Amino acid sequence: MTQIATVLGRIDTANLGFTLMHEHIFILSPGVYSNWPHLWNHDAEIENAISTMEKMKAAGIDTIVDLTTVDLGRDPILINEVAQNSPVNIIMCTGVWRQPPNIFQSLDSDSIADLFVKDIEDGIATSQIHAGIIKLATEPTVDEENEKILRSGARAHRRTGVPISTHTDVRTESGLAQQNIFEDEGVDLSRVVIGHSGDTTDIDYLTRLMERGSTIGMDRFGIDRALTTEERIDTIVKLCELGFSKQIVLSHDTNCQMDARKREDRKEIMPNWHYLHISQDVLPELRVRGVSEEQINQMTITNPKRIFDQQGSY
Repeated sequence: MTQIATVLGRIDTANLGFTLMHEHIFILSPGVYSNWPHLWNHDAEIENAISTMEKMKAAGIDTIVDLTTVDLGRDPILINEVAQNSPVNIIMCTGVWRQPPNIFQSLDSDSIADLFVKDIEDGIATSQIHAGIIKLATEPTVDEENEKILRSGARAHRRTGVPISTHTDVRTESGLAQQNIFEDEGVDLSRVVIGHSGDTTDIDYLTRLMERGSTIGMDRFGIDRALTTEERIDTIVKLCELGFSKQIVLSHDTNCQMDARKREDRKEIMPNWHYLHISQDVLPELRVRGVSEEQINQMTITNPKRIFDQQGSY
């Protein structure tokens, strides 16, 4: 049995169950609340997050992958407070999003990879929580600085075997550029999730990503800026008809709290951007559209397990 790191320790991948592969719990401005704690209602936010996890579990969700990086305010102590009272498994990440720390400009790829490996092997910050996945981002396109980060993540992956999950910009087809760099670094592309692929209806682009071996993240359900839920569902239905359900994972890219926007404003603008949208709305519609239960289980249970099953350096 393969074991992977969660916030509360290692578990067998067989116990992951229904998994949302690209979510967040808290997205916070780095350093703000340690300097101005009065801006943060700690107890209320922890209570809200725990209550949210309980609702997720009641809806049949067993695990979430929290892809909050250091530049998005990653805080292992805070997440541990949630996890201690959560019925849902939480997997934390290492890596960086679109705003890597300035110090990375003075570090080479191997030195940055060392930081990611430290999170995976020794624990995040001073905690005993080990990262279980590497998050990398490209938007809009791969430039020199971004290439260095992608190579860092690829090298950390090769050294540890921990899977990679990415943030991409479908308008520039940056997922393909990411694959090029990963491939150049010797990465097995079947161990990579190309994220935010659900922001396009371009079947040709999506099939090219999967034909190279990667899984695609149809992971922004509830965010209606790029596409509507109906368009996102249409795309998944077409891909399932083409036989690609074995290379798709689902998620929302949502959170319990994001300090860039007031909670009440977000609910008004994007009322379906919550952790239960897939369970309550998307899966029933996929069934109506002819997607089989086997295919749904592949996208929500089997594929996440397969991604985390592929452990070990190479």
